[in-house]
Amino acid sequence: MKIAFYDTHSYDKDAFTKSNQEFNFKITFFDFKLNENTVATSRGYDIVCIFVNDVADKEVIDHLKENGVKMIALRCAGFNNVDLAEAKAAGIKVARVPAYSPHAVAEHGLSLLLALTRHIPQAYLRTKTQNFNIEGLTGRDLYGLTAGILGTGKIGRTMGDVLSGIGMKLIAYDPFPNEQWAKEKNVEYVSIEEIFKRSDVLSLHCPLTEETKHIVNHDNMKLMKSDAVIINTGRGALIDSKALVHALKHHTIGGAAMDVYEEESKYFFSDWSTNVLTDDVLARLLTFPNVIITGHQAFLTTNALGNIADTTLQNIKDFTEGKDLVNKVE
Repeated sequence: MKIAFYDTHSYDKDAFTKSNQEFNFKITFFDFKLNENTVATSRGYDIVCIFVNDVADKEVIDHLKENGVKMIALRCAGFNNVDLAEAKAAGIKVARVPAYSPHAVAEHGLSLLLALTRHIPQAYLRTKTQNFNIEGLTGRDLYGLTAGILGTGKIGRTMGDVLSGIGMKLIAYDPFPNEQWAKEKNVEYVSIEEIFKRSDVLSLHCPLTEETKHIVNHDNMKLMKSDAVIINTGRGALIDSKALVHALKHHTIGGAAMDVYEEESKYFFSDWSTNVLTDDVLARLLTFPNVIITGHQAFLTTNALGNIADTTLQNIKDFTEGKDLVNKVE
């Protein structure tokens, strides 16, 4: 089986090359993304392996089918960038990595939260220039505050455990509540309105669907406490970015820390330091002192990369051997 990997970086190549020593697949790494302009490069490959900002819409999938591709292997948990109905109609199997390291994402979320609430970026920049003035850097204890977990899959539950470990009270929202976890961890499931009203910290962990797109919007942020902060290590489009700018400008909320952005595909994983950002919303968000944005790196640990590689290649092996795909997406 020949596999074409798209949107790859050095860390992808290192992890998959190491893992492939067990599987011995023929792998070609492309550094460009899969989309309608690059899909022709899939000709001659049996499988394509893609990441979060590759595009597998109807047009791309039609070309994949014409080129003889039989499987789309996602090396991530999300699958909103794949037209699943079209893939099914084309007879192309889709599999993902549902859980690679919930601890990696949760720990990054905690890092963002602490950096935001204790003004770590500003303090670091000051001391780098020998400015040891601490005026304006007053934070607050997280102990005893209420953390709202929006989405209680593996990552959401792990984030809840981490925040509970520093003494935060937990509330949660999920249309499919995990009652056993809630009972064990003393978590209260509440309505969507209540989680916005009561949370001092709102952490987003739900998948991106038609129902969850812009779940953090103008109306819901108006329900929040004026000093509440939002942490997003899920999907960028869970937040209406224009509404977030409005909320920050008008002090409706206290701040936001995000590892994702709804229009990130053009910019993230690339160096734009010598270019002008044409995305006015992203540019505006970067100006706020109470906003931290990282470039979709929550997954980026050696542990997670190894798990991603192992699970992705095992998915492919199961497919090639005609076994049931335990991680299939339909």
